[in-house]
Amino acid sequence: TFIKVMQEYGIEVNDLFLYASSKSEGKIINYFGKDYVVHDLEKAVYDNVDFALFSAGGSISAEYAPKFRDAGAIVIDNSSYWRMDNNCPLIVPEINLKDYSLEKRLIANPNCSTIQSVLPLKPLSDKFGLVRVNYATYQAVSGSGKRGLNDWEGAEKGQPTGFYPYDISHTCIPEIDVFFDDGYSKEEMKMVNETRKILHLPNLPVSATCIRVPVPVAHGVLIKVELEKPVTPEEAREVLAAYPGIKVLDDPKNHIYPTSTIAAGNDLVYVGRIRKDLCCENGLLIYCVADNVRKGAAANAVQIVRELIKERENA
Repeated sequence: TFIKVMQEYGIEVNDLFLYASSKSEGKIINYFGKDYVVHDLEKAVYDNVDFALFSAGGSISAEYAPKFRDAGAIVIDNSSYWRMDNNCPLIVPEINLKDYSLEKRLIANPNCSTIQSVLPLKPLSDKFGLVRVNYATYQAVSGSGKRGLNDWEGAEKGQPTGFYPYDISHTCIPEIDVFFDDGYSKEEMKMVNETRKILHLPNLPVSATCIRVPVPVAHGVLIKVELEKPVTPEEAREVLAAYPGIKVLDDPKNHIYPTSTIAAGNDLVYVGRIRKDLCCENGLLIYCVADNVRKGAAANAVQIVRELIKERENA
């Protein structure tokens, strides 16, 4: 998907270096009509690389990302390994690209559910101020990678499965990543900590419940937000519609609202079901959906590259 999005965005390169495990060595990938060979990462050449995009898991990022950075590349890492490192900016380009600096050449890509959630929170925070946030996520099986998709597809066909603890084709599973002693999962705490870091609100009260659902692509997130200032749903729609990367779909009486089928395959965050929270005077309930593989991962990273290239050209 990195390659697909880079081509869609028209990012031209003088050379493209493709690295993977030894299993993929020799594979051919075409980029803008030219074939490139995949090489074993252990044989990587670090010099003369402008940007290095990583999506191979935390242990690989921990070992190899600093090698590319120290050789002069700007690294954008899609694993969770560097996200909470104080020397590593955690970036959603529409929100906090300025957190990047030449001294911090290793950039972390946030969690997929966090990315689509902080986008609507940012304009609301700027206009009305945030008091507290609560998330409930409905996360597609592709968020578990190929094994999650295979498990769902197999269960749909009645084949034996084993990756998820329950048959994902017939239920929702309130378990994503490992659980801590306090009952929260690692995925839930990613959303808590990353939201605070991206929005520069280290003391913001945030909680989350993350649920896996039998959908192939595109996560849904229900956001319950309490604001400092009074706000009507109409005012919130106007503020959200004006923010880059967001598309408001909010006419539920006519069945117009965000869905996974609408969000899959593009890089927008769709926002709808915007209404007053009956439990909170200055509260809103908001439902957002985005493609977790694209905006939640690959496209967000490529958008960072695109914006940094623009900055370099305009310098």
